[in-house]
Amino acid sequence: MNFQQLRIVRETVRQRFNLTEASNALFTSQSGASKHIRDLEDELGVELFERRGKRILGLTTAGGTLLETIERILLDAENLKRSAHQLANQDQGRLAIATTHTQARYSLPPIIARFKERFPKVHLELHQCSPGEIVSLLKAGTVDVGIATEAVNEDGASFVRFPFHHWHHSVIVPDDHPLTRASPLTLEDVADYPVVTYHEGFTGRVRIDQAFEKASLVPNVVLTALDADVIKTYVELGLGIGIIASLAYHPDRDRGLELLSGESLFPRNTTYLALRRGHFLHAFAYEFLHLCSAALDETTVQQALGAR
Repeated sequence: MNFQQLRIVRETVRQRFNLTEASNALFTSQSGASKHIRDLEDELGVELFERRGKRILGLTTAGGTLLETIERILLDAENLKRSAHQLANQDQGRLAIATTHTQARYSLPPIIARFKERFPKVHLELHQCSPGEIVSLLKAGTVDVGIATEAVNEDGASFVRFPFHHWHHSVIVPDDHPLTRASPLTLEDVADYPVVTYHEGFTGRVRIDQAFEKASLVPNVVLTALDADVIKTYVELGLGIGIIASLAYHPDRDRGLELLSGESLFPRNTTYLALRRGHFLHAFAYEFLHLCSAALDETTVQQALGAR
């Protein structure tokens, strides 16, 4: 038994039982990958995959049971390498963070600036992606930390999560718009105008929809976008009023636009820091988490990662 056999089994499952794709991902031949799987099955005395001829259809019952052990062995091996690297390089290495555009653009810059001051030799990788992609990267062990409002709180068995910050949506309009004179601003007022806001599944969009639904209103959403910068651009063009995360507005940068508080209109959102259970973290990763939230220290995080 060897690690390459285990990697091929894991990658075959990740590639939805496409052995060609699994072989390409591991830079080996399909025939070689197939032989590795057969050799492992012979050694274990069980078949891991259901087959029809040469085609792999899925996992057998035994394969499904053993896959968790295979993934744990590979994760432990990766953690062993990282532990050894940390012992040799206490203040250098790689920290990979997956987050959405909103967090990367508006929440993280001051935190990352302070982190780089303290750890100039650490290479930071910032992956900007959708909440679903953040979950996939965390599960694959590609990133160390995931930061998102959606998706990361749906899998308590795989992840541990900590509150990062709370925020609300607000309405953004040109500074001469009639809504600037509405007092108080209501959802009925907002529903009278075309709306530009986030795509479904991004930046708390579900909370926006829930607020209108609760008020028995149907907003006229004329355009959706992935990030607030695009939304603000189309508000400036007069396409409609915008609904954005309040933290995405800066009065100096967004001259000509006015932010109207939505705290009484939309429910509060919480953005989370998510970690994969069992994933090794360098000492500097704990420092990054502490910069994100003063309540998080290495002991607190490790205890949470160890809890089931």
